[in-house]
Amino acid sequence: MEENQNKDGQLNIELDQEIAEGTYSNLAIINHSISEFIVDFINIMPGVPKAKVKSRIILTPQHAKRLTKALADNVRKFEEAHGEIKDYEQPPIPMNFGPTGQA
Repeated sequence: MEENQNKDGQLNIELDQEIAEGTYSNLAIINHSISEFIVDFINIMPGVPKAKVKSRIILTPQHAKRLTKALADNVRKFEEAHGEIKDYEQPPIPMNFGPTGQA
């Protein structure tokens, strides 16, 4: 049996203090290839023309699907307890990742 699992089959997960503090994000950009999903978490500040990726998570397609289901389940539970989450229309955010190439 692996060291990180106890005899009940439960996984022992360690959470460092720095990671426990979290990273705020108000934008996520998702891309994918045949073998992975890449989720970039960004914090955009009003009136500031530049933003940095604060965290990047790389997932297998199977884990991306599990994450999607888990998020949907948690949103449903949240809304049952606290009411519907309002999805306010916002103007599209211009994405500027540097100069565009030309042929």
